[in-house]
Amino acid sequence: MIPFSPPRMDQKIIDEVVDTLKSGWITTGPKVKKFEERLTKYAGHKATLCTSSGSAGLELLLRWFGVEEGDEVILPAYTYTATANVIVHCGAKPVFVDVKRDFNISVKAIEKAITDRTKVIMPVDIAGFPCDYDEINALVKRKDITGKFNPKTKEQEMLGRILVLSDAAHSLGALYKGEKTGKLTDITVYSFHAVKNLTTAEGGAVCLNLPENFDNEAIYKYLRIKSLHGQTKDAFTKTKAGAWKYDVIEPGYKFNMTDIAAAMGLVEIERYDDDMLVKRKHIFDRYAKAFSNFDWAELPEYETELKKSSYHVFLLRIKNISENQRDEIIQKITERGVSVNVHFIPLPMMTYYRSLGNDIAKFPVSYDNFSRVISLPVYYDLTDEQVETVVNAVVGSYDVV
Repeated sequence: MIPFSPPRMDQKIIDEVVDTLKSGWITTGPKVKKFEERLTKYAGHKATLCTSSGSAGLELLLRWFGVEEGDEVILPAYTYTATANVIVHCGAKPVFVDVKRDFNISVKAIEKAITDRTKVIMPVDIAGFPCDYDEINALVKRKDITGKFNPKTKEQEMLGRILVLSDAAHSLGALYKGEKTGKLTDITVYSFHAVKNLTTAEGGAVCLNLPENFDNEAIYKYLRIKSLHGQTKDAFTKTKAGAWKYDVIEPGYKFNMTDIAAAMGLVEIERYDDDMLVKRKHIFDRYAKAFSNFDWAELPEYETELKKSSYHVFLLRIKNISENQRDEIIQKITERGVSVNVHFIPLPMMTYYRSLGNDIAKFPVSYDNFSRVISLPVYYDLTDEQVETVVNAVVGSYDVV
């Protein structure tokens, strides 16, 4: 059976993790700090805080910005539940909008959804393909839009407009107009979950890139405290002579990354552009070449003049089929020994979010994309022969419809 997305685990990663274990320092310590610095250098934003997950990073920033009950946060209907769950955790209302054919959020739909309760927009780089950041950034700065903004906190007053908080869980290393995700908007959050291009088993990172009137380094230091129960010194800092005493300045969270996780990340970030992304692009290109021979196959956008994907998920759509037919094709592909997936079931179709009054009929592009999509295996150790097996399994299974 060809798996869908096993993590890359080789001797370099094993050696770095073993080194961490032998160091005696396995929780938040020197390797987390080193990984944060490496991520900041990699993407070129202003400061990075590593967290226990991408979800933790998103919630941490929503709470820092003061998002609460009565507020609204705009996000795509087509995303994983983590994007919306963190909004609900803060007591705010997730406002879903439709996406475009490229699976990413529609800027026109965002504009129509903005009210005087909107505090944050959360674009999501589905499958690793960047959203239209120039258009989104310009929208929140437009005079008629800033006129609607109703700040309630010091941070909201300082920004003076809607915050753009990018869910870049899929798009580490993706490019938009030559710039990497991480510095494309106010704040970007990565995920390093086991299925991501760069994994730390579990983990995430907050990329701070706020305007010049914000002290991004000071915000990093505060968020670090907030992610460690509101404690003013982490365990590593307290090991220094006479540094045992600390304070708790607020009831914070347990959102910190460990050195064991960071050790994995340090290995992968060093070889990410020249190795991981090269291999994933190779797989994307082979799929694209193979499926371009079939008029029933709709290929995903992953490279344009302005954008370059991180090649996270290959979203193949089948033309002129129903959701049930797509499900039948997936069953046949699985029977042929290939694991595939679907990214994602739109959130208005989920029981909880449907119970809030959301109706998938209001998001026709999201539903159409979902109903016809099959996510194909993409991972570092996938061979050319296995790619051919995947293609043959899909082609053979389409014939049964």
